[in-house]
Amino acid sequence: MSSNSSPVYLVGVDVGTGSARAALVTGKGEVLQTCVKPIQTWNTQPNYYEQSSDDIWSAVCECVKNVTSGYAKEQIKGIGFDATCSLVVLDGQMQPLTVCPSSKDNQRNVILWMDHRAEEEARFINATHHQMLNYVGGSISLEMEVPKLLWLKRNMHDAVWTKVGAFYDLPDYLTFRATGADCRSICSAVCKWNYDAEDRCWSEDFLKTIGLVDDLRVDNWRLIGTHVANPGAAIDGGLSRQAAQELGLNPGTAVASSMIDAHAGALALLGCEGPPGRAGDGGSLTSKMAIICGTSSCHMSLTKRPVLAPGIWGPYKHAIIPDLYLNEAGQSTTGVLIDYMLQTHPCYDQLLKEHGGSNGKIYAFLNTFLDELAKKQGESSVHRLTIDLHIWPDFHGNRSPLADPNLKGMISGLTMTKDVQNLALIYLALMQALAYGTRHILQVLEASGREPITSILLCGGLSKNSLFVQTHADICSVPVLLPTEPEAVLLGSAMMGAYAAGLYDSLELAASGMGGSAMVVKPDLSDSTRDYHERKYRVFQRMYLDQRGYERIMKG
Repeated sequence: MSSNSSPVYLVGVDVGTGSARAALVTGKGEVLQTCVKPIQTWNTQPNYYEQSSDDIWSAVCECVKNVTSGYAKEQIKGIGFDATCSLVVLDGQMQPLTVCPSSKDNQRNVILWMDHRAEEEARFINATHHQMLNYVGGSISLEMEVPKLLWLKRNMHDAVWTKVGAFYDLPDYLTFRATGADCRSICSAVCKWNYDAEDRCWSEDFLKTIGLVDDLRVDNWRLIGTHVANPGAAIDGGLSRQAAQELGLNPGTAVASSMIDAHAGALALLGCEGPPGRAGDGGSLTSKMAIICGTSSCHMSLTKRPVLAPGIWGPYKHAIIPDLYLNEAGQSTTGVLIDYMLQTHPCYDQLLKEHGGSNGKIYAFLNTFLDELAKKQGESSVHRLTIDLHIWPDFHGNRSPLADPNLKGMISGLTMTKDVQNLALIYLALMQALAYGTRHILQVLEASGREPITSILLCGGLSKNSLFVQTHADICSVPVLLPTEPEAVLLGSAMMGAYAAGLYDSLELAASGMGGSAMVVKPDLSDSTRDYHERKYRVFQRMYLDQRGYERIMKG
């Protein structure tokens, strides 16, 4: 990092599923200020989730003004943006254009990442077996943008398709609002839009095969992007005058090409190291897996050579670090599923009253309750409490490695009991099931030729849950690293801002220079614990096969 007598700061912006956030960060990665503002989501029919780009930008501006208040504008050198991989639709005047078939409200112009309306379109695309699908594990997800584009063409042709001026991935929309420049990040383009990263171009053959090429290639691909930059690259001109006024910053402040939120978190995590000289300190960049675990979970790992793994997205070249390949897996519901299981249990209201109206406090209570229950029952490990209770966690489909949005959740071992102990055991079994899902992802990656993962790095809300963390370490048999700076996603965006501002010579150097250190949680590698999880993992795998068998029976 370049030396300077006066302090310099970066701003990181993160737009998640339910809120916009900003952080003020030093050039060495210390987060000084954070602010969060909620954003609105419409869910007026099953599987349809919509947001407003104006509402999102307003929340972003409020957050940035909040965290930079009291600091000299000239000391704020760069800003980076990340967001969910949601689809933003604008009209010919670059104003919001509705994506809601039941409303003419143009404020509802964002199809949220978790929207599942494009199931038929994803099925149609997958039936082509086009070679570009090899880069998404052989099967495109209905959560990606191309199925959603096809849905809009088929279902809102007159209302949207004929009037559209631009389609953006939400992270790129934020840099557009910040600069006025039509710059797309290869992170979004390759990971969610089926962009060809090897040849750095849109695949005309793929888009022709699915019936979109004639619509999208007009004016040199103006609707979906003509200029595609690496993450963190400085966008020409920096912050526009209008955006500078809205954000409370100086015009010309460096603006970085964006990342998807999970990828920004992965950047920060992969730059993080454990204590010096300690076993399990994270190893090389390509031996780590970063898991960003919030509403859903994203599993990110980098390789020097491309790895094609069934049901797992990638290899995506340049998506995080130039010239490295990203494999991206995930679980569609994690934090939201844990909340669902808690909130639908008969004793939830009782626990809510007893623990101050906070789900987080309930989880802390359940963790302690389970430890005490294990001791009371003479068990050497809390995990043994679920010997006859098993969960398959795909209540909202499977993102990886089975890539099936129609899979359902399963529970085996229910009784008539509805007390706190019953909830605690279901909660534990779900934690185990989510970790078995991660183990399944690791297993498929390594079977596809990936070098073994030697450590997992966690960030997001679930990284604060000690049971979730230890369960992942035990079931995956590797150390889990927890960064001392918990705001990894915001930090990742600030790293991009630092690189764009010229504080570091590469994004990788920004990550290592700002990534900080981590606490190491070691796995229980005792024979008894490993044997127990081996047996439960076999049950986990059998539950999937059973569900498939039930489908075959019922379909005749």
